[in-house]
Amino acid sequence: MPPRSRLARKVIKAFLPIILVILLVVVIISSIIVAGVTRPPRKAYLVTPQTFEKLTGPILNATDATWKNHDGTNARGWLIKGVDAAPAVILLHRYGADRSWLLNLAVKLNESTGFTVLWPDLRGHGENPPVRWTLFGGVDGDDVTAAIDYLHTLTTAQGTPLVSKRIGVYGIELGAYAALEAAKRNQEIRALALDSVPTSPDEIIRNATQIWLGLKNSVVERMVRTGVWFYGLGKYQSTPSCELARSLRDVRVLLLAGGEGDPWKPSTIELAACFNPPAEIKKDLMLTGANLPSATGEHEESYDRPVIEFFDKALR
Repeated sequence: MPPRSRLARKVIKAFLPIILVILLVVVIISSIIVAGVTRPPRKAYLVTPQTFEKLTGPILNATDATWKNHDGTNARGWLIKGVDAAPAVILLHRYGADRSWLLNLAVKLNESTGFTVLWPDLRGHGENPPVRWTLFGGVDGDDVTAAIDYLHTLTTAQGTPLVSKRIGVYGIELGAYAALEAAKRNQEIRALALDSVPTSPDEIIRNATQIWLGLKNSVVERMVRTGVWFYGLGKYQSTPSCELARSLRDVRVLLLAGGEGDPWKPSTIELAACFNPPAEIKKDLMLTGANLPSATGEHEESYDRPVIEFFDKALR
């Protein structure tokens, strides 16, 4: 054997254990972070229909609702029934939030329009979630279509369908991407109100990783994206939001973006041109869905009212 070959073998033999240890450490660290970001932080609900009624009296007709997703997993949400044969609106929260963030908007929407309103916990979110992980949007889009199937099981006192085949979906960040994915799958979705829309699920993962680590690191973020793909057994997808938007037809769209401090403002504004015709956009808002629970009554009303009026016009 030539001297060079012998030397190369010795070098490989000497460094291979070190390389394997480094790879093992990388895999372990990536697995820990992936486990962390796919299981969003969970807190007690800010408010529930029961606690809401204690404050306002027995005027809220919200009930617990459960149904099956298309993959057989369980889903849950709160439901307020509307008038017979009226449209329905589904509300979707952002990553790290839960359905309680949208209770006030749901109540106002139902009272103002008479529409049925359903607002679920996305996968991995809420107290003791039936599915303990999230895959950042793709699977959630299919879950929204399962929620629409559930709405069509509701009937009036006369046994006729409670909900018409005109559906609106409101979503914030992760919920916005899920809404886009659902609209591609189900043509009953005729109106979308999207707040803080990411360029793709990769952007949600990047943001979640930065929050989890407390710092920005592009190498770690790429490792985590790869880890999420393996963790999801190939179910994770990262179709750009613009590509989903270009696939839609006959869907009215309202985009909502905050001011200069809003990290999702650029991607939300850029998305407007991806729709045909271009989406209506309200930007430089003092309030977005990301900070809705902390808003004062006046600011909350200035945000809620355009959303409610949009769905009222788009779904009639």
